[in-house]
Amino acid sequence: MLEVEMVVDSVRLNLVNPSRTIWLRQKDRRRYLPITIGGHEADAIAIKLVNLKDDAPMRPLTHDLLLQTIEALGWQVEKVLVRDLSDQVFYADVVLHREEEEKVIDARPSDAIALAVRAAVPIYCAQSVLDRAGLEPEDDPAETPEEPVSEESLKPFAEFIGQLDLDDLGDD
Repeated sequence: MLEVEMVVDSVRLNLVNPSRTIWLRQKDRRRYLPITIGGHEADAIAIKLVNLKDDAPMRPLTHDLLLQTIEALGWQVEKVLVRDLSDQVFYADVVLHREEEEKVIDARPSDAIALAVRAAVPIYCAQSVLDRAGLEPEDDPAETPEEPVSEESLKPFAEFIGQLDLDDLGDD
Protein backbone atom coordinates (compact mmCIF):
# COMPACT_ATOMS: atom_id res chain seq x y z
CA MET A 1 0.00 0.00 0.00
CA LEU A 2 1.40 3.37 -1.03
CA GLU A 3 1.51 5.80 1.93
CA VAL A 4 1.56 9.59 1.68
CA GLU A 5 2.92 11.68 4.56
CA MET A 6 0.46 14.18 5.99
CA VAL A 7 0.58 16.96 8.58
CA VAL A 8 -2.19 18.41 10.71
CA ASP A 9 -3.19 21.63 8.97
CA SER A 10 -6.02 22.70 11.27
CA VAL A 11 -8.88 21.67 13.52
CA ARG A 12 -12.08 23.47 12.57
CA LEU A 13 -15.52 23.91 14.06
CA ASN A 14 -18.49 22.97 11.89
CA LEU A 15 -21.06 25.77 12.00
CA VAL A 16 -23.90 23.51 10.84
CA ASN A 17 -23.62 20.83 13.54
CA PRO A 18 -21.57 20.32 16.71
CA SER A 19 -18.90 18.21 15.02
CA ARG A 20 -15.36 19.29 14.30
CA THR A 21 -13.20 18.60 11.29
CA ILE A 22 -9.50 17.90 11.32
CA TRP A 23 -7.79 18.90 8.09
CA LEU A 24 -4.73 16.89 7.19
CA ARG A 25 -2.50 18.36 4.48
CA GLN A 26 -0.17 16.40 2.27
CA LYS A 27 3.33 17.32 3.44
CA ASP A 28 4.72 18.20 0.01
CA ARG A 29 1.58 19.43 -1.77
CA ARG A 30 -1.60 21.48 -1.31
CA ARG A 31 -3.88 18.48 -1.04
CA TYR A 32 -6.10 18.07 2.00
CA LEU A 33 -8.01 15.32 3.74
CA PRO A 34 -10.89 16.52 5.94
CA ILE A 35 -12.03 14.06 8.62
CA THR A 36 -15.03 14.78 10.84
CA ILE A 37 -14.26 14.02 14.49
CA GLY A 38 -15.85 14.51 17.90
CA GLY A 39 -15.40 17.58 20.04
CA HIS A 40 -13.35 15.91 22.79
CA GLU A 41 -10.91 14.43 20.30
CA ALA A 42 -10.65 17.76 18.48
CA ASP A 43 -9.87 19.50 21.76
CA ALA A 44 -7.25 16.87 22.64
CA ILE A 45 -5.51 17.45 19.31
CA ALA A 46 -5.80 21.24 19.43
CA ILE A 47 -4.44 21.46 22.99
CA LYS A 48 -1.29 19.64 21.94
CA LEU A 49 -0.91 21.50 18.63
CA VAL A 50 -0.99 24.95 20.19
CA ASN A 51 1.02 23.75 23.19
CA LEU A 52 -1.13 25.51 25.78
CA LYS A 53 1.26 25.42 28.73
CA ASP A 54 -0.65 27.94 30.85
CA ASP A 55 -4.07 26.50 30.03
CA ALA A 56 -3.03 22.85 29.85
CA PRO A 57 -5.09 20.40 31.88
CA MET A 58 -3.69 19.77 35.37
CA ARG A 59 -3.97 16.00 34.88
CA PRO A 60 -3.12 13.82 31.87
CA LEU A 61 -5.79 13.50 29.20
CA THR A 62 -6.78 10.07 27.88
CA HIS A 63 -4.34 10.23 24.97
CA ASP A 64 -1.51 11.30 27.29
CA LEU A 65 -2.30 8.30 29.51
CA LEU A 66 -2.36 5.98 26.50
CA LEU A 67 1.04 7.20 25.30
CA GLN A 68 2.53 6.88 28.79
CA THR A 69 1.17 3.32 29.05
CA ILE A 70 2.55 2.32 25.64
CA GLU A 71 5.98 3.68 26.58
CA ALA A 72 5.90 2.12 30.08
CA LEU A 73 5.37 -1.26 28.42
CA GLY A 74 8.51 -0.72 26.33
CA TRP A 75 6.83 0.15 23.03
CA GLN A 76 7.21 3.26 20.89
CA VAL A 77 4.63 4.75 18.57
CA GLU A 78 6.26 4.59 15.14
CA LYS A 79 3.57 6.16 12.96
CA VAL A 80 -0.14 6.57 12.33
CA LEU A 81 -1.82 5.53 9.09
CA VAL A 82 -5.26 6.52 7.80
CA ARG A 83 -5.63 3.28 5.86
CA ASP A 84 -9.20 3.00 4.61
CA LEU A 85 -12.46 4.75 3.84
CA SER A 86 -15.65 2.71 3.69
CA ASP A 87 -19.24 4.02 3.77
CA GLN A 88 -17.94 7.49 4.69
CA VAL A 89 -16.07 6.11 7.72
CA PHE A 90 -12.29 6.47 7.95
CA TYR A 91 -10.15 3.73 9.48
CA ALA A 92 -6.70 4.20 10.96
CA ASP A 93 -3.86 2.18 12.45
CA VAL A 94 -1.39 3.04 15.18
CA VAL A 95 1.89 1.27 14.43
CA LEU A 96 3.95 0.37 17.51
CA HIS A 97 7.56 -0.77 17.53
CA ARG A 98 9.72 -2.53 20.13
CA GLU A 99 13.13 -3.87 19.16
CA GLU A 100 12.44 -6.27 16.26
CA GLU A 101 8.70 -6.46 16.89
CA GLU A 102 5.87 -4.45 15.35
CA LYS A 103 2.21 -4.27 16.36
CA VAL A 104 -0.56 -2.64 14.34
CA ILE A 105 -3.54 -1.45 16.36
CA ASP A 106 -6.88 -0.51 14.76
CA ALA A 107 -8.01 2.97 15.88
CA ARG A 108 -10.33 5.79 15.05
CA PRO A 109 -8.41 8.43 13.06
CA SER A 110 -9.13 11.06 15.71
CA ASP A 111 -7.56 8.96 18.48
CA ALA A 112 -4.66 7.91 16.27
CA ILE A 113 -3.92 11.53 15.31
CA ALA A 114 -4.22 12.70 18.94
CA LEU A 115 -1.65 10.05 19.83
CA ALA A 116 0.60 10.98 16.89
CA VAL A 117 0.79 14.66 17.85
CA ARG A 118 1.71 13.67 21.42
CA ALA A 119 4.36 11.19 20.31
CA ALA A 120 5.63 13.55 17.57
CA VAL A 121 5.49 10.80 14.95
CA PRO A 122 4.53 10.96 11.26
CA ILE A 123 0.94 10.70 10.07
CA TYR A 124 0.39 8.88 6.79
CA CYS A 125 -2.61 8.34 4.57
CA ALA A 126 -3.10 5.52 2.09
CA GLN A 127 -2.84 6.87 -1.45
CA SER A 128 -6.16 5.18 -2.30
CA VAL A 129 -7.94 7.06 0.52
CA LEU A 130 -6.39 10.35 -0.54
CA ASP A 131 -7.42 9.73 -4.14
CA ARG A 132 -11.05 9.20 -3.09
CA ALA A 133 -11.47 11.79 -0.34
CA GLY A 134 -8.63 14.28 -0.78
CA LEU A 135 -9.34 17.84 -1.81
CA GLU A 136 -7.05 19.97 -3.90
CA PRO A 137 -7.99 23.65 -4.03
CA GLU A 138 -8.21 25.19 -7.45
CA ASP A 139 -5.91 28.09 -8.07
CA ASP A 140 -7.46 31.38 -7.05
CA PRO A 141 -7.99 33.48 -10.19
CA ALA A 142 -6.76 36.50 -8.24
CA GLU A 143 -3.45 34.69 -7.66
CA THR A 144 -3.07 33.46 -11.22
CA PRO A 145 -0.61 35.61 -13.11
CA GLU A 146 -2.14 37.30 -16.11
CA GLU A 147 -0.57 38.81 -19.17
CA PRO A 148 1.22 42.07 -18.40
CA VAL A 149 -1.01 45.13 -18.62
CA SER A 150 -0.12 47.29 -21.60
CA GLU A 151 0.53 51.01 -21.31
CA GLU A 152 -2.20 51.56 -23.91
CA SER A 153 -4.88 49.93 -21.75
CA LEU A 154 -3.85 52.09 -18.78
CA LYS A 155 -4.02 55.34 -20.78
CA PRO A 156 -7.64 56.25 -19.83
CA PHE A 157 -6.80 55.86 -16.14
CA ALA A 158 -3.66 57.95 -16.47
CA GLU A 159 -5.65 60.70 -18.20
CA PHE A 160 -8.31 60.63 -15.46
CA ILE A 161 -5.70 60.88 -12.71
CA GLY A 162 -3.97 63.68 -14.60
CA GLN A 163 -7.22 65.69 -14.54
CA LEU A 164 -7.64 65.47 -10.76
CA ASP A 165 -7.08 68.67 -8.81
CA LEU A 166 -5.19 67.57 -5.73
CA ASP A 167 -5.62 71.02 -4.14
CA ASP A 168 -9.34 70.20 -3.68
CA LEU A 169 -8.55 67.37 -1.26
CA GLY A 170 -8.42 69.76 1.69
CA ASP A 171 -6.56 69.59 4.98
CA ASP A 172 -8.55 67.28 7.26
